[in-house]
Amino acid sequence: MAAKKVDIRPGVSVRAVLRHLNYRPWYALSEFVDNAVQSFTEHRPALQEIQGEDFSLRVDINIDTASPPRISICDNAAGIFESEYDRAFRPAAIPPDRTGLAEFGMGMKSAACWFAPRWAVRTSALGEPVVRAIHFDIENIVNDDIEELTIQETGEAPNGHYTEIVLEDVFHVPVGRTVAKLKEHLTDIYRAFMRDRILELRFNGDLLEYHEPKVLKAAYFKDKEGPSREWRKPIEFDFGNGLSVHGFAALRETANTAKAGFSLFRRGRVIQGSGDEGYRPAYIFGSSNSYRYQRLFGELHLEGFQVSHTKDGFRWDDNEQPFLELLREHLDTKELPLLKQAEGHRVRVARVQLKASARQAVANTAQALESRLPQVIPAVVDAEPVDTPSEEAPHASTLANRRFDIRFRDRQWTINIELTDDPAEGQWLAVTDVAQSREQPRRLDIRVSMVHPFMVRFAQADSEDVEALLRVAAAIAVAEVVARDSGVRKSGTVRRNVNEILRDALSEA
Repeated sequence: MAAKKVDIRPGVSVRAVLRHLNYRPWYALSEFVDNAVQSFTEHRPALQEIQGEDFSLRVDINIDTASPPRISICDNAAGIFESEYDRAFRPAAIPPDRTGLAEFGMGMKSAACWFAPRWAVRTSALGEPVVRAIHFDIENIVNDDIEELTIQETGEAPNGHYTEIVLEDVFHVPVGRTVAKLKEHLTDIYRAFMRDRILELRFNGDLLEYHEPKVLKAAYFKDKEGPSREWRKPIEFDFGNGLSVHGFAALRETANTAKAGFSLFRRGRVIQGSGDEGYRPAYIFGSSNSYRYQRLFGELHLEGFQVSHTKDGFRWDDNEQPFLELLREHLDTKELPLLKQAEGHRVRVARVQLKASARQAVANTAQALESRLPQVIPAVVDAEPVDTPSEEAPHASTLANRRFDIRFRDRQWTINIELTDDPAEGQWLAVTDVAQSREQPRRLDIRVSMVHPFMVRFAQADSEDVEALLRVAAAIAVAEVVARDSGVRKSGTVRRNVNEILRDALSEA
């Protein structure tokens, strides 16, 4: 009996290019889970007839980082039927039913080739008493222009049903923090199937479980004595052409920059907004230091929208802005204004959490002072007192600045606050007080160096950290010049000493 073959044409050479797709590992692994979910939902009645009404899908993902690294994905869905083989292993062979998760006919092939140069599929289809295995070696397939692969067959019980995909000598080996991110993203992506007890997903033996965020329950910030409300509302709107949205929006009980944001679903699966990559368009969430950015979250199911073939984003065409405008309108209705509450609500950190943070901060600061201050103090004490400079400072490389005017004691002040990345600027805080005649505005320049060791250590990417330290610097600067006006001689000495102590005693871990 001749060995059975499967046709893998057309586009044999395309498989060598697939490893260069712009996948992220959780989206690549999701392709295999999608196929399992699709198989289970299509054949659920037949599977439950054999296994019982409580039967659910189980997918196991296991990563072996030993050399050579290996990833296996096993599921107990209905398997790949013999009649599906020609389509299952040809690139871009569109499935007859495109209403589920298996839509483009590329998922398994593209993800497998992205992960590994060699991979194999071993499967037993429900009702077919045979195990079929097929092996892909991409280099050999491309070099020898192979257009057919042999199917290996062995016997199996009629009620066997499973698929195992093994990726060998993996290009992109998830290790360390990537493993944690994989588990986090996969949990988020398939949360709806987990909630409905359709899917049990395990990663290296660990059951992945989605934990619902706690929703804020509080009075409206403009009426603090008013009744407490749950800050969650249903979202539903339709904007024609078969496009509609439904789901919910809410505020997190505890602000969390990494976890806030919307998750956008299609056909029960998250397309955008899993893990720490919540969908947070500036039109709704504002800047990254806004309170909306830290509290607003939700789940939105989009109907009628198309997605990329890697299923990691929506193809909006011209529909994203209308979508955002309608969404924003629904978020801030008078009955439950989520955006206003997110910005206005304030809560003190629990004392136990505050105490832990305080202990750590005190311990770290005390250790730094204890180890370095004895060497720093003599130089600071022996230095000559200085006054606030009254001549315009040389121009420095500016990252950002803001100039404004105020009137104080019948005199106009022009204040310029600036952040610089000039490496020649050795001071953390530089102040220039150009005091001209009373008929002319007084000009106060406050400049903070972002490349000072203290800022490099404690405030770079997080705008809230930068803002907090900039405010402290501005307070020191204003206090200095006001003290000088009050008759305090050499008022710049304190600032000079602060600069020295920050650089030499408090900038290192």
